[in-house]
Amino acid sequence: MLTIHKIIPAGRGLASVLIKRAATVELDWDVRHKSRFDATDSTGRVIGVFLPRGTVVRGGDVLVAEDGSLVAVKAAAQPVLVVRHCAEHGSAFDLLRAAYHLGNRHVALELKPDHLKIEPDHVLADMLRQMHLIVSEETAPFEPETGAYAAAGHGHEHGHSHGHSHGHTHDHAHDHDHGHPHDHGHDHHGHQH
Repeated sequence: MLTIHKIIPAGRGLASVLIKRAATVELDWDVRHKSRFDATDSTGRVIGVFLPRGTVVRGGDVLVAEDGSLVAVKAAAQPVLVVRHCAEHGSAFDLLRAAYHLGNRHVALELKPDHLKIEPDHVLADMLRQMHLIVSEETAPFEPETGAYAAAGHGHEHGHSHGHSHGHTHDHAHDHDHGHPHDHGHDHHGHQH
């Protein structure tokens, strides 16, 4: 068995040619949210993965074996419920409400601009349909959000640092401009009062 203790989120810093040459392992969400598991890679090797507790493995991550070999992770297609709002009778706000209710139930939830994905659950499917949402059974990779409290929300941290450095000065200037009309509106309100 090939032992793995190291993960490189999204393969960052690795040459793409190395990732393309790497063996792959296809894992569903049930396995990827565990920090310890066994699997078989595309070359037939059995790998034993021992990652820090709380680590979540995402599609696109690269595992590094003790012998230095790389194993690229693919998110396996699995049964999911895809939730969309009704274009005729609803709006995207319906999805926001659904995400809130599902989040309150601590349901693993993948958020997309135009749909949500959850693991199959007929009780939740009925609840969502009663909220006038369209729920369909599909087979697709499942990459749910990890809570901000998760020990290894590496995708979240990457996104945050990228967003922060991407336009910090621009955001600051924007906030400043936004603050000015707000003050003006406040004075206007005070004047009416």
